[in-house]
Amino acid sequence: MKVNQILIACLGGVLLFASCKKEDDKVVEYNPKAYTVNFKNNTLPNFIVATDNPLTVEKVKLGRMLFYENKLSRDGSVNCASCHNQANAFSDTNQFSFGVDNSVGKRQAMAIFNMAYNTNQFFWDGRADLLRDQSLLPIQDHLEMDESLENVVSKLKNDQEYVDQFTRAFENGEINATNISLALENFMNSIISEDSKYDRFLAGKVTLTPSEERGRKLFFQEYNEFFPDDSGADCAHCHSGNNFENDLYMNNGLDTDADFEDFGRENATNDPADRAKFKVTSLRNIAVTPPYMHDGRFNTLEEVIDHYNEGVKNSSTVNPALLGTTSTGLMLDAQEKQDLINFLKTLTDDTFLNNPEYKNPH
Repeated sequence: MKVNQILIACLGGVLLFASCKKEDDKVVEYNPKAYTVNFKNNTLPNFIVATDNPLTVEKVKLGRMLFYENKLSRDGSVNCASCHNQANAFSDTNQFSFGVDNSVGKRQAMAIFNMAYNTNQFFWDGRADLLRDQSLLPIQDHLEMDESLENVVSKLKNDQEYVDQFTRAFENGEINATNISLALENFMNSIISEDSKYDRFLAGKVTLTPSEERGRKLFFQEYNEFFPDDSGADCAHCHSGNNFENDLYMNNGLDTDADFEDFGRENATNDPADRAKFKVTSLRNIAVTPPYMHDGRFNTLEEVIDHYNEGVKNSSTVNPALLGTTSTGLMLDAQEKQDLINFLKTLTDDTFLNNPEYKNPH
């Protein structure tokens, strides 16, 4: 009887070992599966990502792991999400973000969503050509993560979970800077926002309140100094299309030439005509991404609207359309300002802000 028990126990152990080994072999093999983006309202243009880095379940998962990974910073104190919080549309409510050793950045952290619809480089000044290029720069920035790519690779190679996931995600299975960037690009491209109240309005699922509807009309209506009753806020001049941006870099009249402190796009192009021009960002989720502008100078949407209504300053590179409003301002009264804000709030996508697929996986 005892012999039989021993044989059964041994056989059970062998089967358990074989089962575990088989399962281990299965989970670490390279067998990519296409990642499907879930669009709820079909209000965005066709979704296009780089053909050399298609979305896969394995790369998106790895990119998500890396996005929340403190090992990417020199002292293990910060990660990408430290400055890009999902609850704030992956932006930072601090005027300037804090990096290692409490170092302070120089520009307001940009929101991360619908990145595949950006076709004009990345960062406020467009110094990164592709999203994968952008992904590596904060790691090496002394004011952010302050780490070398070599050290990051070394740390990840010593973590079996990452060794396995790189094997699943890439055919060569290598942990290197290129694959790190491709994984981060995959995850960021998977972050989609298109289920706001306005999206559902466009899809015929909901109606806007009277105030929101008045704000919508103001948003899309052009400025007309000669017919004040028919003059709008002219927001769509810059924030156009269903992603509410125009893929341009513009000077929106924040400062005069004498007050320029950040040369913006010129820093990337070395062209004086680009001085103080910054990326036109999407207005989706704008209500949850304060403060505003490249330097976070405005704390509220009310301040932003006041700037465009009566505060645009003349300079050598200011956008001519904005300059054309300075003779009268946008002529918005208090109710119209509130209506416009109420419409902007319909661009908040709570589904995106709470999507579990974007949360910290660790």
